[in-house]
Amino acid sequence: MIVLILCGLSGYAQNNNTTSPFSRYGLGDLDHYSFGRTTAMGGASIGSRHSLQINSSNPASYNANDSLSFLFDFGLDGTFSKFKSNTGSLGANDVNFKYFSFSWPVTKWFGMGMGIQPYSDMGYEVSNTQVLTDVGNTYQNYNGSGSTSKSYLGASISLFKGLSVGANLNYIFGRLNQNTSVTFDNTGLYYISKTEGIRLRNFNVTYGLQYDVELKKDQYLTLGLTFEKQTKINVLHRVFSYKSITVGTTALTDTLENIPESKGVIKLPATFGVGLSYNKINKLEINADYYYAGWSQSTFFGQTNDLITDERRFSAGFEYTPEAMSIRSYMKRVKYRAGFHYEDSYLILNNHQINETGISFGAGFPLPKSRSTVNIGLEFGKQGTTSDNLARNDYTKLSLYFNFYDYWFVKRKFN
Repeated sequence: MIVLILCGLSGYAQNNNTTSPFSRYGLGDLDHYSFGRTTAMGGASIGSRHSLQINSSNPASYNANDSLSFLFDFGLDGTFSKFKSNTGSLGANDVNFKYFSFSWPVTKWFGMGMGIQPYSDMGYEVSNTQVLTDVGNTYQNYNGSGSTSKSYLGASISLFKGLSVGANLNYIFGRLNQNTSVTFDNTGLYYISKTEGIRLRNFNVTYGLQYDVELKKDQYLTLGLTFEKQTKINVLHRVFSYKSITVGTTALTDTLENIPESKGVIKLPATFGVGLSYNKINKLEINADYYYAGWSQSTFFGQTNDLITDERRFSAGFEYTPEAMSIRSYMKRVKYRAGFHYEDSYLILNNHQINETGISFGAGFPLPKSRSTVNIGLEFGKQGTTSDNLARNDYTKLSLYFNFYDYWFVKRKFN
């Protein structure tokens, strides 16, 4: 466990987890709020309450976990992308440690959770060539890397039968770096280079609510809500740019801009999510979510960004178990899942809001003589468009998540 945690923290601190031209803008590619079993259910999880699985997307769910349990959840993602445009195509593969989380009961009506998960990823390299009059070929190269992460500590309580409320205290941190260079065929012209970097660090809070209605014996309908208010994130920002020209064997360099790390502020958006879940215990769960983030009201160092707009996401999915208590057939105890999602991202490029659609499938395989589960998910999706000189990403994502259950709070009658 210690090795996994250290490897995960090292990955969050140093590596970018994407290879996407869309990650050039804003804070990069934003990660979705859903992990674990619900990844194969389109990501729909805001209304989900489960006694044996962790649901960090809604902190009101922690007190749904079994009162004798300690849960540990972590996973890996592999994304295989093919980017297409009107001028060519590019393949890219990214396999990374994704997240880990813990959850445990305090009392029957009070539960807690903690963990770390990605917030955004930046990783791109884009080149462009232009022919300018009296100049010739101009080569522009843009590349960036880095990631931001969110660690959290959360708790939930049951106010009365059916109603639970909770909150996650989040710490958002990370580093993003972007580089730009301009070169020319004409050696008598200056080479221009610019490096810009930011470091983020600050707290925000996610609030959650879930309300359970018992329809029949072992059948429940749950309404879930989540909310985050607009939050100021402290940022250290640096910029360095210079121009250089080679005359004979001598390089002449002149600094254009040099701003050492200075304090700034990025305003993260207010977000709102609503989810509805139908659950027939040990048989069927159906979830549907709507999520909204008001990125158009966010500011970057005091200014809004014309390329940033509001994010909206709709997702739905189900989980079906043929016979949860079957003794003779292992496959009847497997939990089968499927779902889909549609998202309008927070990017507007060339008058197109970049959208994404995807379908997902998966299964939860119970481990022998245990309540632990291995969750596998497979997602096929499309992001962007080839219209108006843009790119489209046709991707396949494979997820492998481990959910370990242990009895930690049993009072022994005999030693």
